[in-house]
Order: sequence, then structure tokens, then C-alpha cells
Amino acid sequence: MPAAPGGGVAVAAPPVLLRPMPPPKYVVVPLPPAVLPASGLAGVAGALLLPVDRPGIGWLLSGLAVVVAVVVADRRSREGTEGTEGTEGAPTWRSAAWAALALALLAVGTVRASGWLFVLCVIAAVVAGSLAIVRQRTVHSVLYDMLAVPIEAFRAIPWVGRGAGRFTARRDGVARRIALAVLAAAALVGVFVPLLASADAAFAAVINAVMPDLGVATLVRWCSVFAVVTLVAAGSCYFLAAPAPRASADRPHRTKYGLEWTVPLGALVLVFGLFVGVRLVVLFGGTEYVLRTGGLTSAEYARGGFWQLCAVTVLTLAIVAAALRWAPDATKGDRLRQRVLLGTLSALSLVLVGSALSRMWTYQQAYGFTVLRLLVEVCELWFGAVFVLVLVALVRLRPAWLPRAAIGTAAAALLVLAVLDPERLIADANLDRAAAGKSLDDRYLAGFSADVVPAVSARLAEPLRSCVLRQVLRDDREDGWPAWNVSRSAARDVTFGPVTPCR
Repeated sequence: MPAAPGGGVAVAAPPVLLRPMPPPKYVVVPLPPAVLPASGLAGVAGALLLPVDRPGIGWLLSGLAVVVAVVVADRRSREGTEGTEGTEGAPTWRSAAWAALALALLAVGTVRASGWLFVLCVIAAVVAGSLAIVRQRTVHSVLYDMLAVPIEAFRAIPWVGRGAGRFTARRDGVARRIALAVLAAAALVGVFVPLLASADAAFAAVINAVMPDLGVATLVRWCSVFAVVTLVAAGSCYFLAAPAPRASADRPHRTKYGLEWTVPLGALVLVFGLFVGVRLVVLFGGTEYVLRTGGLTSAEYARGGFWQLCAVTVLTLAIVAAALRWAPDATKGDRLRQRVLLGTLSALSLVLVGSALSRMWTYQQAYGFTVLRLLVEVCELWFGAVFVLVLVALVRLRPAWLPRAAIGTAAAALLVLAVLDPERLIADANLDRAAAGKSLDDRYLAGFSADVVPAVSARLAEPLRSCVLRQVLRDDREDGWPAWNVSRSAARDVTFGPVTPCR
């Protein structure tokens, strides 16, 4: 055994295995002081303003409350922490644009009464709000970026719980003083408001219009909405305080061999080219040429091909996305091959989109317009817009922006559809068909919301007009001001004809 300096005995140290530790997925940060009051106030606003059973102005006001709470809490949390690891920087114009899009989608509930339309707008608003919070791409999938707010709302529960525990355990008694102040204010309001309401009928009418009936169902709804809105605001703050790791700017791993991509894509281009050639023959030969050779009616021909073309469009988008993600582009030849094959495929797919739209239009002219048929037409138009975006991305072969651009165009298309008033469009189209001598499905028309009242009131004759209007407004009731809606408010001014038996 070797001697150590100074006469001691040197003992060999055991070998130490140095393994690189993986970076933490999320940075552990304490709860900023501003998060609890901001999220709580947003929750109170949501509980008092959000009409969960129907569209109304309260949805927009609740969304504004969440946005203000997140912005204020984030700004207060970042004061003095600029440059600290694990914290987000100031919001960018992109995040502001996503937030504005989310609020615009929630504002649809102030104008339109259609339930199915507003459900789609709320889902799109959640996606837009999540992308506003994420700001930049994360290492997770695009699906995570789209649903970051609801995901982080669940992850923020223990974070908020630990912070609330530390807040209530403070020795200066801040939590106790706040609780006493709130209880004292509630007690004073509970004593003086009933006294003043009993003393003045006008004041009582105002209080009855503002305050709902405080039954068990109302209290349960308030508590549920308060919890959901508070967690949404807190989850947004949690992501901003400890953001997910960002996506690397490095190019993704790609295959080295182009043959596996060139042959299938080339074959698909040939098939699509043949289809487009046949469509040109139909264009010059007229629809009678196809009906004569296929033995089909016009409606059967339109219906039989639309859904197949929709499936082809979706599959083609998936193939193009996979090629943009994994096909080789290291050499100039690889990049040229991608531009030629994917560009040709996208251009031919636009012809398929146009063919599908023409078939659906023919089918609707024969059998009438419905919500489902209108929605699939809007989807086809969105597919066409995505293929145009693909052609733009092929110019520089940098498609990292493409997924968010596709999501943004989908949300924008939904917003444009809401502005155009889809139920009124369908009602007007079906009434045009009826004016041309075709049948009118008045039962389907009577199942719409108050959005169709102007068209029905102006264009249907009695007694069918009053029969349809009574069915449209059969469940109508007075709105409290958080549930105020332009379409429902205007529909209450309609006049009815004499009561007659309806089919």
C-alpha cells in the first residue's frame, strides 16, 4: 500500500461514476404572491358572470377577467426576476394575437344564439388561449400546445395548495385579517341590502335584476364555475412561472434515403394527375356525360363522391406533413425533389378540394342545406387553405410555423362563419329553394335558434310563419344581464299571428 505524504497510508478512493443528470422537466418555483388574489378574483367574476347553459355576454366578460388576471399576476411575478431561469419573458405580439382571437371567439356568444356554433367557438377559444400562454413551441407535441391551459390547470392544483398553505401560515396574520374583512363586508351587505330593498321598490327591482335566486342549484353552479375559472387562471400562471422546455431550433432527424419517399410520392402524383385529367373531361363534356356513363342521378353522383374526396384530402395532408417532417432535405437534389413532388401534390389536391365542394353544392341544391353539410364545406375550404400554406412553406422548406398557422386559419374560419350567421344562411338558402318550387323542411327550420327569426319572420307566410317561430322560441326565457344576447333580445320583439293548429 503506498505511503501518503507525511508518513500516513494512502487509501484509494472508490471510483465515482459521473452520470449526467437529465434536466428537470419543469423548474420548481414558489407561488408568486400575486397569483392567488388574481386567480381568485377571476374565479369570482366567472361565478357571477358566466351563463353556463347558453351563450351570453358573460362569457366574454369572464374571458376578459381571466386575461387580466393572468397578465397582472405575470407582470407582478416578473418584477425583479428578468433573466431568471425558468421564467417567461414579456408577452409578444403573437401571444397577444392569440389572446385577442380567443376573446373574439368568446364574443360570439354575445351576438349569436346558436348553441352548436358557440360550443365550437368555446373549444377554439381554449386552443387559442393555450397557444397564447405557450407563446413558443415546446418539446411536447402540438396537441399539448393546443391544450396547455386545461392540462396545466390540473398540474397547478398542488402548486396552488402549497402556496395557499404558506400564505395561511404566515405569522403576520394577513390571511386572518383578509378573512375577517370579507366576512364583515358580507355581514353588512346581508343586513343593509334587504332593509333598503324593503324601503324602496325601485331599489328592490334593481337588486332582484342583479342578484339571482340564491338556491342550492345556484350556489353549486357558482362554486363549480369559481373552481374551474380559478384553476384556469392559476394554471396559466403556473405555466408562465415554470414553462415547459422549449423546442430546439435544430432540424429534426430525417431519413438518409430519398428513394423510399420519391417512389410513393411520385405514384401518388400520377394517380392525382389522372383524376384531374378525368375531371377536365367532365368539365368539357358536361355533367350529362358522367351521368350517362355512370348511370347515376345528379344527387347520387354528388353524394357518392364527396366523402371519398374528403378522406383523400385528409390522408394527403397527413402524407404531406410526414414528408415535410421526415423526408431527406440535406442536399440540393433532396430539396428540389421535395419542392417538386410536394408542390405538385398540393396543387393537385386543391383541384380535389374544388371537386368535393362542387359535389356538395350540387347535393345541397337537390336536397337542401343543413348544418352538417355547411360544416363539411367549411372544412373543405380550410383544407384548401392548408394546402396553400404548404405551398408557401415549400419555398424555403422551413415548415416549423405550419401547424400553428393551420390552427390559426381554422379558428379564423370559425370566426368568419359566426360573423356570417350560419343558421340564417341555411334558412335563407332553404327558403330560396322553397320559392323556386322545391319542398321546405319546416320542422328542421323550427329546430334552429333565435338566429333564424329575422329570416323566418320576413319570408314565411302565415300560418306557417307563426308555427315555426313558436317552435324556435318555445324555450325562450328572460335573460339576466350576464346572459344577454343580441339575437335572443331581438327575437323577443317579433309578433305572432293568430293561434292555429300546426303540423
